[in-house]
Parts: sequence; structure tokens; C-alpha cells
Amino acid sequence: MTTDPVRLDVSDGIATVTLNQPEVRNALTPAMRTALREVIGALEFDEGARAVVIAGAGGHFQAGGDIRSMIDRLELPDSSRRQAILEGIHLLHLPLFAIRRMGKPVIASINGAVAGFGMGLVAACDLAIAAEDAFFTLAYCHIGASPDGGSSYFIGRTLGMKHQMELALLGERFDARRALDLGLVNRVVPTDRLEEETRALAARLAAGPTRAYANAKALFNQVHHLSMESQLQMEAERMADSMLTEDHAEGIRAFMERRAPVFRGR
Repeated sequence: MTTDPVRLDVSDGIATVTLNQPEVRNALTPAMRTALREVIGALEFDEGARAVVIAGAGGHFQAGGDIRSMIDRLELPDSSRRQAILEGIHLLHLPLFAIRRMGKPVIASINGAVAGFGMGLVAACDLAIAAEDAFFTLAYCHIGASPDGGSSYFIGRTLGMKHQMELALLGERFDARRALDLGLVNRVVPTDRLEEETRALAARLAAGPTRAYANAKALFNQVHHLSMESQLQMEAERMADSMLTEDHAEGIRAFMERRAPVFRGR
């Protein structure tokens, strides 16, 4: 097992989170669960990170649950097994909440296998860019389980009902182009250009108006939960907040001077 189950690098305003257990295709070992919570949770409050990239080491993004842990749980009495399952799942909710709360864009950079929890993680991110070699499956039905890891919520907000049921009930494997057609990813790029294209996208976002991004993200997070009146009130409040920033003043000056704005994230 590699030393650090999740690696973190922050440079030029970009935080790169690398799932780092390639020997198991970055499956959700207990160590991975804990490290993911700690790393993603800390990034929510890291002012040096203005954009976040989540990627996988060793040619795969994230291949779902750790089967060895599931086998070990089979030996437990039902009540203890239920407790272990629920505690493990609730631990995974914490990084997902942080991804949605944090006022900075989060990009999934995907190659190889994306299964189970990996699907929920991709869907929870704000943007997703996939290599041509990426392949996807919700997979849970193949081990007699139902979806977790936020996949029912985030995929449910992305796909129509028939496509949701197709993924959940059939568990079929599909490629990056199909993921693009379904709206699960934003872009598909040649495999050997994934890192370069991801870095370019992250750099563009890290150089953007951070507060405005945070307000946009907060608005769209609430779109299915608020009444029209409440949503429009929230729009007004978030717009006022955005327009009181230095970045907004810089954007206006740059527009009038016919030049590219230089945003500082303030």
C-alpha cells in the first residue's frame, strides 16, 4: 500500500488532489476514506487554492468500494455490520459536502475506471474532463447493493429518470463519449493530453473572479430546493455580494479599457 492514500499539491492557486492507491485502482479503502475527508475538508478553507482538481494515480480515477473490506464485514453480526456500513458511508458524506460548499470550482480529471463511489464523486464536482480511455459504471447492482456516495442525488440532478434507472438497474459499462452525451462530463480529450488540458482549465478558473464563482455555485446548489421567490431573492443578494468585490471593479474597468481583466480573488 502506498504511503499517502491521498496526495495534495497546491501551486499557482490550483490544488491537485490525487487519489493514490493505484494497486487497487484507488478503491475506497478505510485509509482512503479518512484521507479524502481530511484533505478535501481542509481545502474548503485554504485561501491559497482558488481551483481544485481531483484525479487518480496509476491510470485510473476511482474504482468504487474496497471489496476486501466488504468481505471482512461479512463476518460481523448483522447489527455490527449495519453500524460499520453506516459509519463508513457517513464518513464519505463529509468530503462531498465540502466539495459542494466550498466557494471555488472543483474539477474531476478522469482516466481509466470510474465505478460506484467514483461516479458519485465525478457527479459532485462542478466540472469534469475525461480522457478517451475512461470508462464508467454505477456497478452497485453487480454486488447486490444500491447506490451510495451521493450518486443517487448528484446523478439524479443530471440525468433523466430513464437514464438514472438504466445506470442503476443494468450497471452496464460505458465509455467517455457516452458520458459526454449523458452530461456526466463536460469534455473528452485524448488520453495523453488529459493532464495538460486539466491544468489549462484549472488555471483559467484559478485566475477568475473567485467570489463570483462562489456565489454562482451557491445559487445553483439551491435551484431545486427553493421557491421561485426565494431563489430570485438569493440571486439578488449574491449579485450584491459579487458586485462589492475588487474583482467586479476590475472587470468593469477592463471592459471599458478593452483589455483582459486581472482578477485577484478578492
